[in-house]
Amino acid sequence: MTSEFKNTPNYEAINWNNIEDLIDKLTWEKLTEQFWLDTRIPLSNDLDDWRTLSANEKDIVGKVFGGLTLLDTLQSEDAIERLRQSVRTQHEEAVLNNIQFMESVHAKSYSSIFSTLNSKAEIEEIFRWTNSNELIQYKAKKINDIYKNGTDLQAKAASVLLESFLFYSGFFAPLYYLGNNKLANVAEIIKLIIRDESVHGTYIGYKFQLGYNELPENEQDDLKAWVYEVLFELYQNESQFTQLIYDQVGWTEKVKVFIRYNANKALQNLGFDPLFPDTAEDVDPIVMNGISTGTSNHDFFSQVGNGYLLGAVEAMQNDDYTKWMN
Repeated sequence: MTSEFKNTPNYEAINWNNIEDLIDKLTWEKLTEQFWLDTRIPLSNDLDDWRTLSANEKDIVGKVFGGLTLLDTLQSEDAIERLRQSVRTQHEEAVLNNIQFMESVHAKSYSSIFSTLNSKAEIEEIFRWTNSNELIQYKAKKINDIYKNGTDLQAKAASVLLESFLFYSGFFAPLYYLGNNKLANVAEIIKLIIRDESVHGTYIGYKFQLGYNELPENEQDDLKAWVYEVLFELYQNESQFTQLIYDQVGWTEKVKVFIRYNANKALQNLGFDPLFPDTAEDVDPIVMNGISTGTSNHDFFSQVGNGYLLGAVEAMQNDDYTKWMN
């Protein structure tokens, strides 16, 4: 029996004592340190706040969380499978496994919010709307088409654009409510998700930059132009989505500033210059206050809380990344 596979390569055990890229180890440690589950957040405590919201506001929350669920589903089902095809190290694949699981946790978390705040009929309508809305489907199909038909580096860039940019039109509403002392526990989940996505976008952006820097100059120019073109197409669609969702409460222009700011963060994670003039100072301070709120709902038994600092948005070198992770 021992001769049956003698001509096939040996399978290699992953050795965490022999690290090829320190960033893999640091990212693994960061992600495991901040592990969380939606079941630890007392969402029912937000029911009193929920009852004070208007029908339009409840409609916004349901639709943006439906859209976020779809994008997290895409990331957990298709993105990581694609990114695994171009890993540089076994440790990178382990990190991607962690990211894939947490994307599934994110998707499930929205269902926990729905089951707390909405009736069964309302939940069914949210998912019906999500699965048929052309603007949501466009961004999902655009990203997934790149996963299926793009190059390895295009797939990484698409993942960063989704993680660091496309989620944020949906994040605006709960952060805005948090800044106004409403829906604190719902927003707690969003902040935990943002904390994860900050690491995901920065890490995959770092891996993108490693490959990008190995390209000849003409291929770098072509890829960079492609990234800006795709981002602008997604921004145009995202602007229409923002109008569709937020016009009913008059928040549209505030949300557009927020998504332009995060589009710039996505570009910077890829090592590119910002496209839009918007900075953190231009974002609604209520939303920025919601992001920066400190630890709450700390679980003293498991020592898991949500206190965190969002990742720096600059394009980072190895030393910078190491400092941020620490």
